[in-house]
Amino acid sequence: MIHPQDPMTLPPAQDDPKTSVNRRDLLTHGLRGACLAGLAGLGGVLAARSAAEKPDPAPRAPAGSPGPGKPPTSEPAGGKLPSIVVVLVDDLGYADLGPFGSTKHRTPAIDQMAREGMRLTDFYSTSSVCTPSRSSLMTGCYPRRVNMHVDEKNLCVLFPASRKGLHPDEITIADLLKAKGYATACFGKWHLGDHPDFLPTRQGFDEYFGIPYSNDMHRREVPLPLLRNATVIEAPVRQDTLTARYTREAVRFIKANRDRPFFVYFSHAAVHVPLFPGADFKGKSQDGAYGDWVEELDWSMGELFKTLQAEGIDRDTLVLLTSDNGSQKPGSNAPLRGDKGRTDEGGMRVPCVARWPGRIPAGSSSAEITSTLDLLPTFAKLAGTSPPTDRIIDGRDIGPILSGQPGAKSPHEAFYYYQMDQLQAVRSGPWKLFVPMEAKKRNWGKPEGKTELKLFNLAEDIHEDRNVADAHPEVVKRLLALAEKAREDLGDMDRTGKGQRPAGWVDKPAPRLLGRPE
Repeated sequence: MIHPQDPMTLPPAQDDPKTSVNRRDLLTHGLRGACLAGLAGLGGVLAARSAAEKPDPAPRAPAGSPGPGKPPTSEPAGGKLPSIVVVLVDDLGYADLGPFGSTKHRTPAIDQMAREGMRLTDFYSTSSVCTPSRSSLMTGCYPRRVNMHVDEKNLCVLFPASRKGLHPDEITIADLLKAKGYATACFGKWHLGDHPDFLPTRQGFDEYFGIPYSNDMHRREVPLPLLRNATVIEAPVRQDTLTARYTREAVRFIKANRDRPFFVYFSHAAVHVPLFPGADFKGKSQDGAYGDWVEELDWSMGELFKTLQAEGIDRDTLVLLTSDNGSQKPGSNAPLRGDKGRTDEGGMRVPCVARWPGRIPAGSSSAEITSTLDLLPTFAKLAGTSPPTDRIIDGRDIGPILSGQPGAKSPHEAFYYYQMDQLQAVRSGPWKLFVPMEAKKRNWGKPEGKTELKLFNLAEDIHEDRNVADAHPEVVKRLLALAEKAREDLGDMDRTGKGQRPAGWVDKPAPRLLGRPE
């Protein structure tokens, strides 16, 4: 049974039976129509239901083609809805790729991707660790909004046999695109709940092949499992084969769906520790096993592009590569301060490259504030639909930025940096403010202790070295007000936000074990 609230972090909430609605209603009858039918009174609390009730895909919308320099729409060359591939790397640092300054790692496929596409230099994950950041990518919402900022024990990520997961009534990218006729697949790490009710095939994906959480979560009682949909097919998985196997699965899926729009969410185990590069890449880089795995990642990207070109759909496909958070390897996040697990720039600002021939300007870059939050509304616009209107979605359409539209600006007044349940910083334009804290939380270990208010101009001080708060009191005042807006809406520590929604919750955990049916 799925419970519509997480008792660890949210107070009880009441549903009005006259306005309560589930995801099937939304996707079958249309998001706007459902909203007009009474969703506005829902208040963000959704009745739980079995994920097996998801609707069949809706027919595809008609398509046409915009002119050069126009914001991307759902009409690529050839009159088809665009296919979309999101490649998410685990713990990849800001400086780990050639287009972002790496001199240690050979990344020719990604280098070419950047030459043919756009670098987003101020692109953010919403968290410095795995589970919260992935919840945002899937839903377009801050982790605290969907209650995925901590696990059932108030730890920073989910662990095997968790009772908590992404609520099945949340609407994911896969849900929106599937309703528009897309074939949808997830390959790789999931980490939004390993109970069958929380797995990708219950969250809008037609198929899943991967490990349900981080590659360091092998347990004697729960060997690290490789899943096909919800069934374990290997445990413990041989990790040095994962990149090649995921790549083969993605290539197969693309070929099988070349005549229809598809969404591939390709979520690597690389380069999370322990490091397991494939046999053909071991010892080949200048940076040990870490570099070997980065270079295997680049090989994988090359295979995807070869497939898109061979199938004649390269110009019909948007490919976006990014990371779930910063690296914990020294030097990998340069020139940023900090690393994975922190709200310094190095923990949450991540490399991002987007490519769509004929739609995204070749060799371009943008320093506008963008985020994984923005993928859901952007992809919805491309597919001719819209984000849900019955609930708050924090992301915004960044199509004008991706298309290189002159004067395109970030759609965000503010971007918030949370460490688990604690609001630690806010960015607006070039300004980043760390709020004063009595005890600054860390993802692991004891809090750092009391910290003072700090203001940085990231355009002039990317390493966050010079506190200029005293010189800019008006900026401090404005950003403190933005921080207070976040507290009211999303919460902070023990303070519950008005706009929070519940996570999924089950009475009994269901670890993914070999030989156990779903």
